[in-house]
Amino acid sequence: MLQLMLQRRATTDDQETAVLAAVQRRIAVPQVVALARGMSHFGEHALGWLALGALGALIDRRRRRDWLVSVATVAAAHGTSIAVKRVVRRPRPVDPSVAVLADTPSQLSFPSSHAASTTAAAILYGGLLRRRLTPLLVPPMLISRLVLGVHYPSDVLVGSALGAAIGTAMRRRLRGNTLRGRR
Repeated sequence: MLQLMLQRRATTDDQETAVLAAVQRRIAVPQVVALARGMSHFGEHALGWLALGALGALIDRRRRRDWLVSVATVAAAHGTSIAVKRVVRRPRPVDPSVAVLADTPSQLSFPSSHAASTTAAAILYGGLLRRRLTPLLVPPMLISRLVLGVHYPSDVLVGSALGAAIGTAMRRRLRGNTLRGRR
């Protein structure tokens, strides 16, 4: 049984490596790599998203509490993804067909913390700004992780799903508090 599971995982990793290599061949031109590296730095440890949320709290005094709760939730999404990484322990892609174009704080790949925090931030901050930020922010961050060769496609998809679950749950709670008149 264990051997079958390991064979299945190896096949999946091979398929994902092929997708990753194909993404890099098609779009990893210098300008895209530079942009992806910038996004990587912005999203590292969710610091860019936390800073933007703190700025929202400073500017939007009326909803400061909601902004601060959203910032904490983005941090929680990031932290949750790190906890899952430590349990799953999937190594980052290592294959001659994939160029690793950025440094990472760990060798653990699944799920993508950048994807989790970006998706949570897009959902929460978008709700506060009354703008649909998810289609604008999430796909570029997910693709950037592939361009840099630091995640498999499933890493970014599951990371984004994790961030969406956490962000959506808190957004509903914040919306419920607003509708009931609690601030």
